[in-house]
Amino acid sequence: MSEQHKSLAEVHESVTIPKSRSFFKTLLAFLGPAYMVSVGYMDPGNWATDIAGGSSFGYQLIWVLLMSNLMALLLQSFSARLGIVRGLDLAQASRQTYPAPVNIGLYVLAEIAIAATDLAEVIGMAIGLNLLFRLPMLWGVALTILDSFVLLFLMNKGIRKMEAFIIALISIIGLAFILEMLIVKPHGAEIIQGFVPSFLENKSLYIAIGIIGATVMPHNLYLHSSLVQSRKFSREMEGIKQALKFNLIDSAIALNLAFFVNASILILAAAAFHTQGLNQVAEIQDAHLLLQNLFGTLAPALFAIALIAAGQSSTITGTLAGQIVMEGYLNLRIRPWVRRIITRLIAIIPAALTILVMGEENLGELLVLSQVILSLQLGFAIIPLIHLVSDKKYMREFYVKPGVKWLAWLVAFIIVALNIRLVISETIPVFTSESIAFVWKGLLGLVILAVSMLLGYVIFFPMVKRKEEIRKLPHESIGELSHLQPKSFSKVAVALDFTGSEKTIIEYATSIGGKSIKYLLIHIVESAGARMMGEEIIDMETKADMDLLNGYCSALGKLGYQCETFLDFGSPVKKIAEIVSQQNCDLVIMGAHGHKGIKDIIFGSTADEVRHIVNVPVMIVKS
Repeated sequence: MSEQHKSLAEVHESVTIPKSRSFFKTLLAFLGPAYMVSVGYMDPGNWATDIAGGSSFGYQLIWVLLMSNLMALLLQSFSARLGIVRGLDLAQASRQTYPAPVNIGLYVLAEIAIAATDLAEVIGMAIGLNLLFRLPMLWGVALTILDSFVLLFLMNKGIRKMEAFIIALISIIGLAFILEMLIVKPHGAEIIQGFVPSFLENKSLYIAIGIIGATVMPHNLYLHSSLVQSRKFSREMEGIKQALKFNLIDSAIALNLAFFVNASILILAAAAFHTQGLNQVAEIQDAHLLLQNLFGTLAPALFAIALIAAGQSSTITGTLAGQIVMEGYLNLRIRPWVRRIITRLIAIIPAALTILVMGEENLGELLVLSQVILSLQLGFAIIPLIHLVSDKKYMREFYVKPGVKWLAWLVAFIIVALNIRLVISETIPVFTSESIAFVWKGLLGLVILAVSMLLGYVIFFPMVKRKEEIRKLPHESIGELSHLQPKSFSKVAVALDFTGSEKTIIEYATSIGGKSIKYLLIHIVESAGARMMGEEIIDMETKADMDLLNGYCSALGKLGYQCETFLDFGSPVKKIAEIVSQQNCDLVIMGAHGHKGIKDIIFGSTADEVRHIVNVPVMIVKS
């Protein structure tokens, strides 16, 4: 696979596994990806469902958390296996396996899941800031857009720095809840009874599905299959076996820590609220207030700090998952900060509207709803994953064995069955209501039908038909090269910005075209005065630029090259494109600006923008 199409290419194979045989050194090198994934299992969405479950049913739903955690461990090990063995993330592998219309449907559903995840982070962060600093909720929601810059900073520092940051936040969350348990002093015998399964119906079913959706999160399956590829290990048999073993250990440790946090939240709600007869606590704000009333100031402060840490850490991993999904399904790569802003705005809008229209008191219900939405998306990530890791042709000897495969299918069946039951129970009142217009009922029916057909296709397509030719990612195979047509140029535009790289740029230009073509030396004066006054400006900068441009042209003429100069004023991107078009140039040669990331936003990226506007090739020279 080419560099362009590697999953999370910025960090792909950026961590080298040492050849030392020391178990702990090797383990430390592999540790990290599962911790990045585990934060999704303790994000603010989990808090809402765990608090609702603990306050309403005491310790009864701990078994649901345990079951969800075991499901997560199984599925995350599948996800890691796919990334390690095939070198593809879940989105890329699905794109190779299913037809384009199916992949578009899977992509849309994955984006909905990521938007629901991000909605939970927005609400959780805003609530945490409100509880700790009394910041108004609407302000907190708006401020969450700033954490995009935290992600940008960490991405530039490398995957190990990002993992260290995430582990630090997890440590804060874990320490906070250890202290919380010491304060509330739950009953050990009742906690043990909570591990015994009980019958689920109505509200307990709704909350249980929310817990499953908040625990086994769809975006984590995409994320894990990509993050394991950040380790550079031997692709021989022993190297792959070693990677599988240590990633399983990584997953077991990280997800058990996540289970501890989730169980602590549920136990905290059960011990603090359910035992006091407070059975309707579903809002994080209410939980914080009641903690203050029951246990003083330390418990609620720890609660708020852990909530902020959970929201921030989950935001980072949700963004990475969004990037993986978009690149994998659509082969579309956009700048990470653009992706982050778009995702965050999609989450901010419903949260802000809920506050403005329905009031802050309804944010908790929106939080639980986001987790139920996640659960409804799970089947569309789990089922392709099971098919992919069971495929002997591509997984070779590393395919999952029948016993484990059927256990995974049982997990998928439980999740899909619970979701079908939830959809039926929630939609029957809609279809039987006389106050809802027929057109809305029809639209809902069409959506359910389309999603059901997609689910059926995803389940049965790989079973009944193995493709003779698996779809390849673009640029993996070469095209026909038997009749190459040499390219010739008559006019070459050479953009000069007078930053010291002119000689190198001109050398490349003349090497390509020789003395038989015409060179157009272009410079755009972009000072504030030039942008306002255009050709009317006659200042020292303009005169100096004109002299330099004419000097280079004269020097080229003496060497036998045909040359013409173009000096213009205003936006370099717009003016260069206009000159290239008007003069019918065949090629544009420009210098690289030498900066990236935030500096692109501040200083601009002329070459990158020009290449998207002009209809001729653009060659970028780095001096």
